[in-house]
Amino acid sequence: MIVRSVAKTLLVAAVPVLLAGCVRFGAEPPPSLLTIAAQSQPQPGAAQNSANARSIVVQVPAVPTAIATTRVPVQETDTTIAYVKDAQWAEPPARLFARLLADTVTARANMVVLSPAQSFSDPSANLAGELRWFGLDATQRQAVVVYDAALTPPGATNVEKRRFEARVPVAAIDAPSAGGALSQAANQVAQQVADWVAGQR
Repeated sequence: MIVRSVAKTLLVAAVPVLLAGCVRFGAEPPPSLLTIAAQSQPQPGAAQNSANARSIVVQVPAVPTAIATTRVPVQETDTTIAYVKDAQWAEPPARLFARLLADTVTARANMVVLSPAQSFSDPSANLAGELRWFGLDATQRQAVVVYDAALTPPGATNVEKRRFEARVPVAAIDAPSAGGALSQAANQVAQQVADWVAGQR
């Protein structure tokens, strides 16, 4: 009985040690996370109604594997990609960019942005596309955002496509420089897209 009791005690004592060894996977998280600050936003308290304004659905864009992560990629050469040390988005860039597009289209194009579920009862335009690049270019020392937009008018089957790109200089290839410059480049692209969408009929 004494042997069994000692064995149980040792087993229970070992469990926290084993769990502690299993908790730490991968690298330590960075001290802070990056996000995008929208330069064009809907006014607080402003009401919108799809009965007297055009509506649109903004889809989360597709992304290549290199940016299907919360890390910030950097193009080192034409054929090599690395990631910026200690630079990490609060959520995947595709979702950050889709939210930025929705806010910017609402503010600049005066359109009602609906969710896919809401659009079933309200014929809406559809903005989809692919976020081709959302990172740094080390050779040019620039933050680069490239978005291939695909716009389908309300009730139509034809699709109009257009590429949008913005480049903003960075002082260094590091986390502090990456966040601000990419936010600025993303806003430039979102504003271009909103102005393009506003001019479509």
